[in-house]
Amino acid sequence: MQTRRSLLRSVAVLAAVGWAHAARSEPWPRKPVRIIVPFAPGGNSDIVTRIVAQQLGEALGHQFVVENRPGASGALAAETVARAPADGYTLFMATLPQIAIVPVIARTSYDPLKDFVPISNIGTNPFVLVVHPSIKVDTVRQLIDYARGQPEELSYVASGVGSLPHLSMVLFLKRAGLSMTPVMYKGGAAPLTDVIAGHVKIYFANLSVVMPYATSGVLRLLAVTGEQRARQIPDVPTLIESGFPDFTILTWNGLMAPAGTPGDIIERIAREVRRAVEDPNVVERLIGNGFDPVGNSPAEFAAMIAADIPRWAEAVKLAGLQENATTPASGPMQ
Repeated sequence: MQTRRSLLRSVAVLAAVGWAHAARSEPWPRKPVRIIVPFAPGGNSDIVTRIVAQQLGEALGHQFVVENRPGASGALAAETVARAPADGYTLFMATLPQIAIVPVIARTSYDPLKDFVPISNIGTNPFVLVVHPSIKVDTVRQLIDYARGQPEELSYVASGVGSLPHLSMVLFLKRAGLSMTPVMYKGGAAPLTDVIAGHVKIYFANLSVVMPYATSGVLRLLAVTGEQRARQIPDVPTLIESGFPDFTILTWNGLMAPAGTPGDIIERIAREVRRAVEDPNVVERLIGNGFDPVGNSPAEFAAMIAADIPRWAEAVKLAGLQENATTPASGPMQ
């Protein structure tokens, strides 16, 4: 009797192993794939995700469903993906803040390095240093001289505590030896509207935000933060050209997966992303929305992240933000 029970247990174990092997050996994907976006519909991250999701779905034969999960500066979306099964059916359209900033200034339930595996950086956005035309300057050097001659400190748009516009300006002011007063916002169109109206004079804005106003005269664009001039506004010099060597700030949108996701799935998605961002129609759409297409390998994306983390940890320290606070930073982090 004991032998019979042992035999039945052995058969059950072998059957389970067989089913697991069969399931794993089936080609991926076998069903729709979710891409979790850390911000609301209509923003940069949502736009780039929908562009890439369409391409991946067509290439891989199953729908890639975009799921927006805003909140806590993207931490809610990151936590959702970190807890998801590592089977290739839940992906994260991560942005720089969730990986390099939020975990430094807030307590999160995820570890940006241990809980995710990079797949591919879809594209990057530089920031643009803009001023209201009432400030009669045409270059970064003139702005610095102007700021030093003011009896009262100038104010600048910070968007939110710990946001990329806030921390980018903190790094710039440190390099320039200046002091300015941050004006905090909670997102929406208010920051740009106030700069256009002249209520706040200076803004490190995302390229996609200022592109519609580049030739209108309502803003003066002084410099971009990329290594090279942005193809969308080629007449605007870089901060490197403006006397700030190695001053490069690029935010990015990149696909990541839960740690433990099989390597063959990671590599396959990365290959399809590369094909997608080489498609002329996709390139045109990304550039039109202020992105510089990238489509790099998992290893290259991991190297970008490794370089970003200490840079933004320095910015957080310079800003005097409490590290590992109890709640994520306020305001938009894009």
